[in-house]
Amino acid sequence: MSDFASCWSLSRKRLVDEISGLSQTQLNWRVHPNSLTIGEMVLHVAGVEVLFGSQLTAMTLDEQGARLRRSATEGVVNDLPFPFEAGEITPEVVAESLEYASKISGPLIDAADPDIREIEIKSALGPMISGDGAFTRLGFHSAYHQGQAYLIKTSPGFPAE
Repeated sequence: MSDFASCWSLSRKRLVDEISGLSQTQLNWRVHPNSLTIGEMVLHVAGVEVLFGSQLTAMTLDEQGARLRRSATEGVVNDLPFPFEAGEITPEVVAESLEYASKISGPLIDAADPDIREIEIKSALGPMISGDGAFTRLGFHSAYHQGQAYLIKTSPGFPAE
């Protein structure tokens, strides 16, 4: 297991623990009009993992993967609508999306192959980064959104169900 994998596994587990047991209503609750919901954030995390993994391996994605990949940026870093509507963001879809992304990025992060680490790809924010840069970002990305999920869950008005 690479050092990247240790960081990624820890932050990913903390995100999963933070969202475990949330209902569809809770996943789709919006703290204010310009924020992402917890469900959208988690799909975005999975989307970035799919975005990076598919670029590093030149993988052709199926429909689910292509949609997840769009959630890395659409409605997050641009003004396009988020690729998933609230009615679609269920605990099951969130779990399936994380699993899908993990199957793409997990083995790459575990191996941290020197050839993969040197490949240049486009980041979710736009700049070109190396595979090393992608692995570094994935190491903290889940934790960043885990903290946001915690803040949303502790916000006044968060649904109790």
